[in-house]
Amino acid sequence: MACAKPHILIIEPFYGGSHKQLINTLIEGLSTADYELFSLPAKKWHWRARTSALYFSQLIPLDHEYRVLFASSVLSLAELIGIRPDLGQCRKIIYFHENQLVYPVQEVKQRDCQYGLNEILSCLAADIVLFNSQFNRTSFLDNVQPFLNIQPDFKVRQIREKIEKKCHVLYFPINFNSMPKRRPTGNGDSDLDLDQECLHLIWPHRWEHDKNPMLLVEVLCELNRSDVNFKVTICGESYQEVPAAFENIREKLGTKLVHFGHLEREEYVRTLLASDIVISTADHEFFGVAMLEATFCGCYPIAPNKLVYPEIYPKENLYGTSNSLVKKLRNWCRNPRAFRRHRNQFFETFNFDPYSAEQLVPKYLSLLNRDIS
Repeated sequence: MACAKPHILIIEPFYGGSHKQLINTLIEGLSTADYELFSLPAKKWHWRARTSALYFSQLIPLDHEYRVLFASSVLSLAELIGIRPDLGQCRKIIYFHENQLVYPVQEVKQRDCQYGLNEILSCLAADIVLFNSQFNRTSFLDNVQPFLNIQPDFKVRQIREKIEKKCHVLYFPINFNSMPKRRPTGNGDSDLDLDQECLHLIWPHRWEHDKNPMLLVEVLCELNRSDVNFKVTICGESYQEVPAAFENIREKLGTKLVHFGHLEREEYVRTLLASDIVISTADHEFFGVAMLEATFCGCYPIAPNKLVYPEIYPKENLYGTSNSLVKKLRNWCRNPRAFRRHRNQFFETFNFDPYSAEQLVPKYLSLLNRDIS
């Protein structure tokens, strides 16, 4: 008897970072006979968005029994279905890690509208549209019409209404069970010398302009001029070029910069466990896996009062201006023991369950297996 063919087709044109993490987390809950994964390495994002539909159209077999198609929004789903109408019979689920309608560009003239248009068309071609946060969903839907209005010759109407009824929010499932956990306990550390111990700050984000490394450097330099004791790790994924903001940062911060550069996963987790405060300076964040992972490892999160962050963190963890960020850090660095007591209180009330794979993966699997007999 011939073996049954996979009924779930998973496509990830940018198989790295959180995109890879999501796929790997989901397939842990599937039998290898249930799904087939087609992917490309996480590089050359712009070309993945432009041409991956064409590439996968040639790679995916014509002789298949797929009933569900799951892909990230990097894929131009409408193009793939146009080239491969046989896949149009699948229940098509598109997942948005981020959206291009509000992606910050350094200059307006640099915006390539094709990426946002591809996402809108993918939503129209899909049966289910998933966003990793309410902020992602809202910012996308609110900007569909303004984005389409850029077109100078004619106007397309009522596209938002067609897309909105397909939209759902499913937070990114973080496998906290696979991560070690450090929690301060009691009323604060009791060793007398901890009053003199400096706090360890960490910035674990992609080295790109949308994570605003310039703001980070400005804040750290101002903190350094305040003559307070601290140490800092700047890590995260870096690509072709080091941001201009990071030039001469070793000279600016001296020995307070204890690590500068990417860390492999094992060392990265060890660094999180040894750090005190995780900082975001992002101009572009639709979920923030790195922030939640660092928080789970015991770091106190400080993030901008915008983007997805008010959806996840209490108001006291958010800042409005660079000056308020400097003030928060300066106050904590001057009194590590008071900081640790405050951190203890934070962890007594913060709930990780809404973001855990244990809670979320069954919801994803239900979508993937619905109506499959």
